[in-house]
Amino acid sequence: MPFVDKKTLCDEVNRRRTFAIISHPDAGKTTMTEKLLLLGGAIRLAGSVKAKKSKKFATSDWMELEKQRGISVSTSVMNFEYRNYICNLLDTPGHQDFSEDTYRTLAAADAAIMLIDAAKGVEPQTIKLFEVCKLRGIPIFTFVNKLDREARDPLELMHEIESVLGIPTYPMSWPVSSGERFRGIIERETKSLHYFEGRNTTTETAARVIPLTDKEQISSLVPEELLQEALESLEMLEMAGDDFSHEKFLKGELSPVFFGAAMTNFGVRLFLEKFLEMSPPPSAKGSSQGKIDPLSSEFSGFIFKIQANMDPKHRDRIAFLRIVSGVYEAGVNVTIPRLNREIRLTHPQQFFAQDRSTLDRAFAGDVVGIYDPGFFSIGDSLVEGGNFEFEGIPSFAPENFAVVRTTSALKRKQLLKGLVQLCQEGTVQMFVDESRAASDPVLAAVGSLQFDVLLFRLKNEYNVDCALDNLAFKHARWTNASAEEVAEAKSKTDVVTVRDMQGNYLFLFKNDFALSYFQENCPKISLFKSNSTLHGNMMKMSTDLFEE
Repeated sequence: MPFVDKKTLCDEVNRRRTFAIISHPDAGKTTMTEKLLLLGGAIRLAGSVKAKKSKKFATSDWMELEKQRGISVSTSVMNFEYRNYICNLLDTPGHQDFSEDTYRTLAAADAAIMLIDAAKGVEPQTIKLFEVCKLRGIPIFTFVNKLDREARDPLELMHEIESVLGIPTYPMSWPVSSGERFRGIIERETKSLHYFEGRNTTTETAARVIPLTDKEQISSLVPEELLQEALESLEMLEMAGDDFSHEKFLKGELSPVFFGAAMTNFGVRLFLEKFLEMSPPPSAKGSSQGKIDPLSSEFSGFIFKIQANMDPKHRDRIAFLRIVSGVYEAGVNVTIPRLNREIRLTHPQQFFAQDRSTLDRAFAGDVVGIYDPGFFSIGDSLVEGGNFEFEGIPSFAPENFAVVRTTSALKRKQLLKGLVQLCQEGTVQMFVDESRAASDPVLAAVGSLQFDVLLFRLKNEYNVDCALDNLAFKHARWTNASAEEVAEAKSKTDVVTVRDMQGNYLFLFKNDFALSYFQENCPKISLFKSNSTLHGNMMKMSTDLFEE
C-alpha cells in the first residue's frame, strides 16, 4: 500500500463526486452530459447525439454504432474537474433495450441525476431506473429539462413526480413560463432571477442574475403576467411545501428539483454547482464483511463494466473499476476472491469516453480502467490485504433468444472467441443447451437491440459476418434446483433447460401458459428472474425488484 497520510486521503476522497445520469430515452441525457463536460472545461464545443449532418457527435457516444443510430448503447465513463471537485460522470444508455448496462453502472454511483422532459413528465423507463436507485438508497437530483420548449405546468409536474415515484420533492429553482415565453428561472435560495437570453447550443451564454428586489430591471425584461404567475406558484410552494432536509435527501427520501434547458445551456451551471455542493462524497459499500469505509487505508474496489476493443488498433479489453477504499498506484497487489488469485495492478487509466490517459494515483470514488488479461468478470472484487467480496452485479431474465450462425466454417473459432468476450462484457447473455452442440450456444438479451449491437460488433471488431435465427422463447428463469430435480421437471413438462456461463440452470418457456403450467406441475422448484439469489456476491437489492 503506497503511503498517503490520513489528511491527504480524507481531502482527496471528500472532493470526489461519482454520479450517473438516468432518464427515459430522448429526455436529453446525453445533451446534459455534453453540457456538464463543457462547463468542466473538458470540451470546447458541445455536440448533439443526433448531429449526423455536421458530423459533430456527442463525446460520450464513441462507438461507431452509436454515431450511426443516434442513440447511446453503452455506458460511457468521463472524468473532469470543476473547481475543487473531481467528477466521475457515468453516462448511461436511456433505451430500455440496454437497461442492464444502466443497472450495472448504478452499482458504481454515489448519486444520480434524473432527467425529466418538461413536456412529457415521468415516463416508463424513468420509473424503472428510479426504483433501482431508490432500492440502493442513492440520493437523486431531479432536473426538469427542455423548458425552452412548450412544457406542462410545473406544479403539475411536481405532483406527478411525487405521486408516481413516491418521493417528496423540493424545488430549488422555479421557471418563468416555457417555450417562446420562457424568461428564465427564479433561484429560491438567493431570491434572484436567472434571466434567459440567447439560444446558443454549443457554448455557454452566462445567465444574467438579477435580484427579485430590482423590480425595474426585471419589468423591462419580463412581462408582468409571466413574472406574477411564477411568483404566485412559488408562494403556494412556500405555504404548502415542506422545508428542505439534507438528511432525507442523502437517504434518497427527498429529491431537490432544478429547472432548465440543457440544449441551450440554461440553468446547467447553477445546477452543477449546487449538485457538487450537495451530493455526497464516496460512500461505504456493502460486502461479505459488512460496510467498507472509503477512508480505509487498504485498497479495494469492484468491476462493474468490461469493454473490449475500445481501441481497434490494440484489440484490448478494459475493466472499469470503482475504487471503494484506499489508494490505487501502479504495483499494488490485490486478491480476486472469486478466483482465489493474486495479481499486481499496473498504471490506472483515466477515461474520457474512448480516450484514455495514465494516472499517477487514484482514490476512493474514482472510476479507472485496468487492463483485463481475460479473466475478469463483471462483479469481481479486487482487495488488498483481505478476502471479502462486494455485493455484486446480477444478470436479469432475458426475453429475446436466438442462435447465431456464420456462413464461413473457417471463422467458427473467431466467432466463438468474439461471443465469449462480448458476453463477458454483458453485451448479451450466452447459454449452453445440453441438447445442442456446445459450439452452438443460445444467445439471450433483455432487449432486441442488443442483438443488433452484437452482430455489428462481431463484424466490426472480429471480422465475422453473422446472422441470427430467433428462437420461440419468451421467458427465462434461473433455478437453484438440483440436477435430479431438473431432470424430473423435464420429464413432467416440455421445458427446455440451459446453463449460463457460471454453470447455473435456467428453464426456457415459450409463453405465459408454459410458465404457469410448469409452476403448477413442479411447485417445489423455485424460479428466479435474476441470478442474484444464486451467488453471495450478487446485488441484494435486485431480489426485491426482480424476483417473483
